[in-house]
Amino acid sequence: MTARLPVISSGDLTATINPLGAELWSLCDDAGRELMTDADPRWWTGRAPILFPFVGRCSDDRYRLNGHEYPMPQHGFARRKPFALLEHSETRAALRLEADAETRLVYPFEFSLEIVFDLDGGRLTISARVANEGDTAMPFSFGFHPAFAWPLPYGAAASNHRILFDRPEPSPLRTVDRATGLIAADTRPSPVDGDMLVPTYGMFDGDALIWDKLDSRSLLWGAPGSPNLRIAFPDTSWLGIWQKPGARYLCIEPWAGMADPVDFSGEVWDKPGILRLPPEGIRSFHLSVSLEGCALASCCGPRRPMAE
Repeated sequence: MTARLPVISSGDLTATINPLGAELWSLCDDAGRELMTDADPRWWTGRAPILFPFVGRCSDDRYRLNGHEYPMPQHGFARRKPFALLEHSETRAALRLEADAETRLVYPFEFSLEIVFDLDGGRLTISARVANEGDTAMPFSFGFHPAFAWPLPYGAAASNHRILFDRPEPSPLRTVDRATGLIAADTRPSPVDGDMLVPTYGMFDGDALIWDKLDSRSLLWGAPGSPNLRIAFPDTSWLGIWQKPGARYLCIEPWAGMADPVDFSGEVWDKPGILRLPPEGIRSFHLSVSLEGCALASCCGPRRPMAE
């Protein structure tokens, strides 16, 4: 299957993209070592779904717009829709999803969503462009959901891996209501020690860690003394970190928006985090993944070492 999917390569990194959902299917270093999830079906078969037109779950899997109710699956429909491949070169792939009869039944808006993958040395940049092609304002949210290898393939134990935020993150986290999958009213203290989070499987027994007050716009993922991934998300102010406890991946998910709060029953325009895109409006989001350290034949530029 993967041999038929579009592949781009810079020599330092090789990315495979699945047009179903415009999903990053694989990201390997120059020695062929996989930097993403193994997608073991015992845990989760997703790899890096694109979340659109909503992030998270709507109450009762429905949302309200101008007095009408519409069904909407968790994280929206883009991840299950085929994208058209617009461009495919050695280091670049561009894909596009447009409104069709099926999407209009659940999301009555004319839109286009373009996802572009660019490789430059040891850096992959994923750019998303949401455009309102209609004549009325469009509500939406957007998110990236990449699942990175835990542990990364450089010999360090999973227990030695760290997330190092680019700023201290003392704010409390939002929690997920297990019964509904919605955002609970209560919060939990931040597990971040200064700018460092040491993830454990037990952290995810109650679902994702969710920051709705996030100061950082990049972080490092990896183990001290090993190559690390720098993940930058300049355009998104929410962050989810999630896994199925014990699985061999960690999802680092920059979001613009999130699930409904448990007590939310209003119109979609009043949903926390919803974005309003005017007619002919465009909104762009970017995620970059850089391999930093000694794993590549060429260097990736300035780097900050992980704290021991």
